[in-house]
Amino acid sequence: MAKSDEAKLHFLDYWRVIRVRWVIILLAFLLVLITAAVVTYFQPREYQSSAFIEVRSTAQNPHIFGQTDPTQPVHDPTLAPTVYQVIQRTGILYPVIDDLKLEQKWAAGKQGGALSREQAYAILRNKLDVEEVRNTSLLQISVFDRNPQLAADIANKIIAVYQEKRVQEEKDILNKAVGSMNEEVSKQQKAVDDTAAEVARIRDSQHIVDLNPEGTEDSKTPLDSVVLKQETEVNDAEAKVATLQSQLSQIQHLKGEDLMRMFATLNIQDPTTLKILPNYQDAVAQEALLLNSGLGENHPKVKALRAQKQVYARQLEEQVGIVRSALEKNLKTAQKTRDEMRSRLDEINQKQLATKNLSADYTRAKNNYIKEKLLLDSVRQRTQSEAMEMAMPRVAVSVKQVAEPPSYPARPRVALNLALGGLLGLALGLGLAFFIEYLDTSVKTMDDVESLLGVPVLAIIPRNVGLLHHEVGDTPDAEAYRILRTNIEFNRKNPEANTISMASGGPGEGKSTTVSNLGYICAQGGYSTLIVDADLRRPVQHEHFDVDNKIGLSNYLTTDMSLPEVIKPTSVENLSLMTSGITPSDAVGILNSQRMSDMIAELRTRYDIVLFDSPPMLGVSDASVLASEVDETIIVVQHRRFPRAMLTRVKQAILGAGGSVLGVVLNNVDLRHDQNYYYYTNYYGYYQPSERQGRRQRSRATVGAGRTNGASRNGNDDEY
Repeated sequence: MAKSDEAKLHFLDYWRVIRVRWVIILLAFLLVLITAAVVTYFQPREYQSSAFIEVRSTAQNPHIFGQTDPTQPVHDPTLAPTVYQVIQRTGILYPVIDDLKLEQKWAAGKQGGALSREQAYAILRNKLDVEEVRNTSLLQISVFDRNPQLAADIANKIIAVYQEKRVQEEKDILNKAVGSMNEEVSKQQKAVDDTAAEVARIRDSQHIVDLNPEGTEDSKTPLDSVVLKQETEVNDAEAKVATLQSQLSQIQHLKGEDLMRMFATLNIQDPTTLKILPNYQDAVAQEALLLNSGLGENHPKVKALRAQKQVYARQLEEQVGIVRSALEKNLKTAQKTRDEMRSRLDEINQKQLATKNLSADYTRAKNNYIKEKLLLDSVRQRTQSEAMEMAMPRVAVSVKQVAEPPSYPARPRVALNLALGGLLGLALGLGLAFFIEYLDTSVKTMDDVESLLGVPVLAIIPRNVGLLHHEVGDTPDAEAYRILRTNIEFNRKNPEANTISMASGGPGEGKSTTVSNLGYICAQGGYSTLIVDADLRRPVQHEHFDVDNKIGLSNYLTTDMSLPEVIKPTSVENLSLMTSGITPSDAVGILNSQRMSDMIAELRTRYDIVLFDSPPMLGVSDASVLASEVDETIIVVQHRRFPRAMLTRVKQAILGAGGSVLGVVLNNVDLRHDQNYYYYTNYYGYYQPSERQGRRQRSRATVGAGRTNGASRNGNDDEY
């Protein structure tokens, strides 16, 4: 609960800053918004022309790229990002600049002569916008220019240049490949010729008669043909045995789901198994799909699918057992057949060795010749394939949308610019407001006062409080001073400490008005009250109560006059006033005198409370002298005016002079903006005078303000 209250308090603090500084925020907002509008208005209008292309690979060779269908292009997932980068480089844009003569066209509207190629390229890069369409091979090529036709021409030209360069580059690669293969054909032809000459030499030297010198069937006896045929059959039997052994071994070692997954790779042509296996694999895939979609292990669909999968697995296991038995029988049969063929081959070989009439040298030479000839045929076929591929038409891109001249400009984006300007202005205004608030070291809250001075805040005086004795009837303003009177009673260390001075750090903080109104409230409460205007430099109390200032405090201190001669009654019952009198030349000297001390002692016994209006503490030294003579001193601080350091110096000045600080009055608080003080001054809601009474109060307040020679309603009537 405490955390939520703290967060609420922080929010209210931010809101208070916004309400106090709303003018700055509004000015910054309007300034940036108007600037954005002006800049947008004067920005040149640019048109956007866009083309959509699909990039594709031009490779058609399955031998290079491993494709099984040479008629289909190769899919390369890195092709689109590569084209995205290539299109924006000089290899593509320089030819576009040259073909469309962009250097001359863009230089026509500029001063300083023709543009260089690099300058034209930089301009074109700024006008070009290439975007990838996610998860596709599509690219959007957009060009911005003041001329809509030129924008469309540039976009289409970029596509044409890229297409031409891409096809030409790949043709060059194929040309190099074909040239290398032709060289390989020449080398291989020489190897064939050399081996053919060697075969002819051996045949002539050994008088060998070879009826088929160019083929594998040479001058062999019919028995040789039988040997070759028998060897082929033995090899086939060996391969069959090896295949059956491999299948049987894999079936015996694989179990469960491993067997199900690998069964398709065993190349076992069992109709029943081939029928059940797809159903099992489909069930596995469906189970994985359900689990990946978020269904749990115990979901009914998952359970049902697993039960179906188990049925298929059991059927497959049963069929696999049948297949295993069949493989074992087939393997035994195949091994027996192989052994019989081997025995027969051995017999034939014995006969063949006895009747062989060809030399081993000739056989090796002929075999080498045939091998080189086959390799030559393979290289020639490869060369012809590459040559045919090079001759086929090639398309690097497929244009899905041709760029056309637009009818409306795309830049500047008025709505977006104004929206961004408004957001930037609002952010700038808020930042400026909080920055000024951060730099503002004036007193803002009661916590500021109490943490700095260690004394309580006795009262919060709202803004626009005038002289209460000029008002008709009771007003909400009077309640603030009643709170002040009550807090003075509770915070006085000694009930007999009834001489109190009102001091402030600087001029205009409202201490004189505070003295007048506090004296009025104390007198209303039945206290015998005396106000002493001890500001001998610029007194104002005689103006507040409409009395003359010919005789007062200065006269009493400099002559032998008695107190009754300098104390004047006022129009307020129980309230008397000692004006300042004639302004002396040495105010500090007469205040810092024994007669002043004796006067304060005597006044302490005559009145219930004596209030002294003193000059500013930091402006002159009079206030320090007065603070050392009275019982208590109250510091009047105007809200949000002077820095906090000034308040600290005021207290130090009072304590340094030997005085005692009773508390602080926070004056001139704007309750409309400073919501933190509202609950201290919510007594305003209890005062709802009738409309007629309100008019009388306003009329009387206007007359009273005239009699006080324009005394400020903000409590800033002090000249010091």
